[in-house]
Amino acid sequence: MPPHQIDELAKQHGQEHLLEGTHLLSPEQREAYHQQLSQVHFADLRKLYEKAKEVEQALHLEDCACPPIIRVPPSEADQKQHQHARQLGEAALRQGQVAIILVAGGQGTRLGHEAPKGTFPIGPVSDRSLFQIHAEKVLALGRRYGKPLPFLIMTSIENHADTIQFFEKNHFFGLEPAHVSFFTQGMLPALDAATGKVLLKGAGDLALSPNGHGGVIEALQEAGLLDKLVDQGVLHCFYFQVDNPLVKIADPVFLGFHVEAQAEMSLKVLAKLSAGERMGNLVELEGRCRIIEYTELPKALAEQQTSDGQLRIWAGSPAIHLFSLHFLQRLASGEISLPYHIAHKAVPYWHPETGLQKTEQANAFKFERFVFDALPLAERVVAMETTRIEEFEPLKNADGDNSPQSVKQALSDQYARWLRSAGVDIDLNHDGHSVAYIELSPLVALEAEDLLRHARLDGKWTSASINGN
Repeated sequence: MPPHQIDELAKQHGQEHLLEGTHLLSPEQREAYHQQLSQVHFADLRKLYEKAKEVEQALHLEDCACPPIIRVPPSEADQKQHQHARQLGEAALRQGQVAIILVAGGQGTRLGHEAPKGTFPIGPVSDRSLFQIHAEKVLALGRRYGKPLPFLIMTSIENHADTIQFFEKNHFFGLEPAHVSFFTQGMLPALDAATGKVLLKGAGDLALSPNGHGGVIEALQEAGLLDKLVDQGVLHCFYFQVDNPLVKIADPVFLGFHVEAQAEMSLKVLAKLSAGERMGNLVELEGRCRIIEYTELPKALAEQQTSDGQLRIWAGSPAIHLFSLHFLQRLASGEISLPYHIAHKAVPYWHPETGLQKTEQANAFKFERFVFDALPLAERVVAMETTRIEEFEPLKNADGDNSPQSVKQALSDQYARWLRSAGVDIDLNHDGHSVAYIELSPLVALEAEDLLRHARLDGKWTSASINGN
């Protein structure tokens, strides 16, 4: 769109203040600014602002319950169902029907790591990065089932170039570059809460923020990747977040239950550690599954127990999902769409006369979408339980829980359990942790059963076999 048309559009929607001071910008700066403005849907922003001023109708959560969930198998009958699901999932993988979506837009700032979080070294022995662990799992799956899996990585404007450079520098960790796609998460301007005006953070620079992990659907569509997946014969998309190196990528059992039910969306859940644990809660309300944020679940309801003393709302979401590609297409088409969540935040703002103004008061509205809001829009949903020790220890904090130390220990403990199940003698301390850090490459094992297929030398694994060299 020509600059004069963009300027006229801004004026028509009462955003003429965005044009103040542009005469002071260099030609290159003006071009970059008009590129920013060309991405702004002013009419949609106005609707979002009007919604933000409305009083939201509260959900009647007292009527919610825990939906049916496939539990960790306690019986022989359940084991048979899981085995059947595995066969269905493995068939989908062999037929090239599965793609992998990794959400990796964050930086490692909270970890003292000034780079994309996916580049953080987390291998207990090797210092493999999060990206390497995930990429090697995708590579191992492709080798096992004879079909490479399309690997789609959502970055942010902030870390897009650095992420691509990291993969290139590391030769895509053995993956074919043609099978890896990078696409960027969308951004939305912050609006002044009092006036609905788009805020600036500098001359010729909008105050933008990410549009939430739910923006993955729109971003896939805009990058042309949904159509590309259709052409490749993909039917199912596995979704996860970069900070969780324990995740079982495209777990065949999970995939099989999803395929068998012809589900539009599936998710894994964990038993919450406490009523107030900071994670989303899976509930069924008015016949639909949905995730309720821990901040939105009333304390009394969160603490309710069943007759056997268990939490009534017990299932937390670790953000591990499966989508049918057809469902993602419907969401992207606008036939159905994710709602926007509105946050009232303190946002610094710039004015040509006063410069950058900082405030501690909530002065602006930010807007984002959450991918789990697709649940109540799906016609068929599968929920499957997993465990923390097998699949959830995200890297979020510099120390304490969910820190580099706890994640490395969780990885090492998982590898130790796998090796012990294969008959390898591993020393444990009184807490059940491996005495020394242990690491297995995903190219050697994706699960404990894989180790039984590897030869051992004099009862000991060679370092080469353990590290996948």
